[in-house]
Amino acid sequence: MSNGHIFVGETIGTAVLILLGCGVVAGVILKKSKAQAAGWVAVTFGWGFGVLGGAYIANSYSGGQLNPAVTIGIAIKSGEWSQVPVYLAGQLVGAIIGAFLVWVCYMGQFKAHLTDPEVLAGEGQDPAGPVSAGADPSPGGPVLGIFSTGPEIRHWVQNLMTEIVATTVLVLFILTLGLTKNNALSGLGILLIAFLVVGIGLSLGGPTGYAINPARDLGPRIVHALLPLPNKGRSDWGYAWIPVVGPLIGGALAGGIYQLAFA
Repeated sequence: MSNGHIFVGETIGTAVLILLGCGVVAGVILKKSKAQAAGWVAVTFGWGFGVLGGAYIANSYSGGQLNPAVTIGIAIKSGEWSQVPVYLAGQLVGAIIGAFLVWVCYMGQFKAHLTDPEVLAGEGQDPAGPVSAGADPSPGGPVLGIFSTGPEIRHWVQNLMTEIVATTVLVLFILTLGLTKNNALSGLGILLIAFLVVGIGLSLGGPTGYAINPARDLGPRIVHALLPLPNKGRSDWGYAWIPVVGPLIGGALAGGIYQLAFA
């Protein structure tokens, strides 16, 4: 695969992933949305279908990795690192594009939500939860959860470990499906990964919102910080390192486990 194919494939595929994933969260959270209050199950399936759509679209161009943690795990498995920066660049750009498109599609709902008196009075705020020693007590605003993840209980060790464990499960599953540096996954493999993402969300998503993908969290958080949304609140950069570092550790751990147990 050429660098150009990889960058284009990862950009488009990740944009679709984030558009559908953050889009379902927007539909569930925002007032004047037909999907408002659809619940966590709807969110987890929306993210699963986002993975399905994005990976299918990008599969023939780049292998549809769409996730820096997956890219790191595959590099450890294959020993090939030369194209890793291209994958990471495409994934971050795609995540930013996808998050921006969510705002475009829900522009009226964002305006209605962020000017609603109940929201401004405190309803719909992302909960900070009990604050552990050394934690940043500042939660995000009323729409940050559409763009990026946040913990229910802000405890750095637990939050980091949750992201590491959940991402390790995801990446190890992908590696054992047989993805290599030169071969994309089969259509069935992509479908199985999508269902696993749903399962991870249902089982391990409760504590942190299961980023399990650094680009998925960082790209949309940047968009949240830059968009001219009234009353949007802060972007919670004090927490932002956890959904980046945790998944990267999980991807590397999965690659190491693969080498020790399956290679």
